[in-house]
Amino acid sequence: MPLAAVSGDVVIRRLCVIGVGLIGGSLARDLRRAGVVEEVVGASRNRANLERAVELGVVDRFDTDPARAVAGADMVVLAVPLGAIGPVLGHIRPALAPGAVVTDVGSAKRCVIEAAREALGEVPSWLVPGHPIAGTENSGVEASFEGLFAGRRVLLTPIDGTDREATARVRAMWEVTRAEVLEMDPDHHDEVLAATSHLPHMLAYTLVDVLGSMEERVEIFRFAAGGFRDFTRIASSDPQMWHDICLANRDALVASLERFNDELAAATEAIRRGDGPWVKALFTRAKGLRDRYTESNGREGGGHVGQ
Repeated sequence: MPLAAVSGDVVIRRLCVIGVGLIGGSLARDLRRAGVVEEVVGASRNRANLERAVELGVVDRFDTDPARAVAGADMVVLAVPLGAIGPVLGHIRPALAPGAVVTDVGSAKRCVIEAAREALGEVPSWLVPGHPIAGTENSGVEASFEGLFAGRRVLLTPIDGTDREATARVRAMWEVTRAEVLEMDPDHHDEVLAATSHLPHMLAYTLVDVLGSMEERVEIFRFAAGGFRDFTRIASSDPQMWHDICLANRDALVASLERFNDELAAATEAIRRGDGPWVKALFTRAKGLRDRYTESNGREGGGHVGQ
């Protein structure tokens, strides 16, 4: 059945979410609210989380075996760490129903394409790589909520062999959540996200780790102001997830880190020599860019700290 992003129309007969956490759970909640899905099946290795997902009404039923969970599903969403994409694809492929579409929510896209090629010997036409740019620092189904994606962007990165109808179905699914859906080349996606998401996470994690290693760490954290809490909030994100993201997108991330290191070194030297005009010019440029960014985006929002 072709998808149509019309609230109230059943457009997904059976949705299978593999990895029922913040992103997968929130997607299921939004599709339920809109009345466009008949049944939601959850899957993961964490049985307690799946049982809680049933209690919360996020999924109708679950199976800890992803291959059993995808049986009969017409839409499958992989909301697992990037390092698990290949193994999961290899495991579920024999069980997929004819015409099923599979998409993911990972924060890097070239690695998903390569994982599919390695696990399956090809990049199947029914696989539509995707990435919702939304999240919080919390994880697990308890953290999921309706409206997470409203006003956010979802990037789809189909390649030449991706079925157009499959892409259209994934686009329509995300449009139900009131997200803005865009298409992007996977390599360009990884370059952009390395700079705008992966680099800030590296900085936040590293800052907290550096301050925690100082002898005065008790006092440092005791008197940390709001700016510190705001900037380092993303360091509370899932370490395994961000481990996978950083390694999966390491080439683009290293390039961003090197560029940042060069700029930080220049700022350090300017402060060392007491170059007030240089420092003020930096702050003025940055303030202008930040103000323009937040104005053009309409609101600050929760930031991207999920996958």
